[in-house]
Amino acid sequence: MSGQRISKLFNIQYPIIQAGMIWCSGWRLAAAVSNAGGLGVIGSGSMYPEVLREHIQKFKQASNKPFAVNVPLLYPDIDKHMAIIVEEGVKIVFTSAGNPNTWTKHLKSHGITVVHVVANTKFAKKCEEAGVDAIVAEGFEAGGHNGREETTTLCLIPMIKEVCSLPLIAAGGIGSGQAIAACMALGADGVQIGSLFAASQESSAHQNFKEKITTLNDGDTELSLKQLTPVRLIKNEFYQKVKSAETNGASTEELSTLLGRGRAKKGMFEGDMVEGELEIGQIAATIKTILPAKDIMANLIRQYNESIQHFTTL
Repeated sequence: MSGQRISKLFNIQYPIIQAGMIWCSGWRLAAAVSNAGGLGVIGSGSMYPEVLREHIQKFKQASNKPFAVNVPLLYPDIDKHMAIIVEEGVKIVFTSAGNPNTWTKHLKSHGITVVHVVANTKFAKKCEEAGVDAIVAEGFEAGGHNGREETTTLCLIPMIKEVCSLPLIAAGGIGSGQAIAACMALGADGVQIGSLFAASQESSAHQNFKEKITTLNDGDTELSLKQLTPVRLIKNEFYQKVKSAETNGASTEELSTLLGRGRAKKGMFEGDMVEGELEIGQIAATIKTILPAKDIMANLIRQYNESIQHFTTL
């Protein structure tokens, strides 16, 4: 598989990165992906500081392969997370949902490789100025928090490639080896995959959520809550309440009250499919089975190798 810039940067076999998803990306999933040759990522956004430390330590017991921690820059106790990351000797950090200037210099001063997630060319340029080592270009097909521009992955990759020379990781709507090949053809050096791994056996998400993912069809998710922070949601009863409120001109404060606290945990981690906030990407409509992460990785690599054989001639 091509993508040597990313494979060398992270010292991994395949340029496939598992997304750091809240309530899904614990140490078990990260270790399974890393042990299969990709880069496992612990999603710290749903973790108290000492829980993050525990996940880092348990990963190290389960794998001697490289791994990363994803840190949403909106996290309230981010200084504690960053301190633990340094103390525990984490070598790779993905930052998201904020300005890359905020923590990049601090992390790099401790010898940490920094990757930042962007959804437009403006922030891709800011990443280069901030000195990050690579960027994730995430199209709006992706699950979870998303870009307001609603630029699709296949449009975003060449746009960013045009203005930024950093190693480029494509994300959003990637659920097959064929999709990896398409992203590579457009100039990506690697891919980040979330939804497939959210529905894996090792995902820390609730079984109800995993099973819900396997029932989805096209059109069953939508980018919502754009007045707050845009997030792609499964169309359940909570989503319908949000949609109704937005249609009726709800204010930012009213939407924030409707969302409340712990809504994503209620759905994705505790298994409330009615009133929970259920974050997943559009590609979920193609996921019909809950597989071990090693099988997901094997399928992606096989599909990629098969697909590129078809493109030797026009």
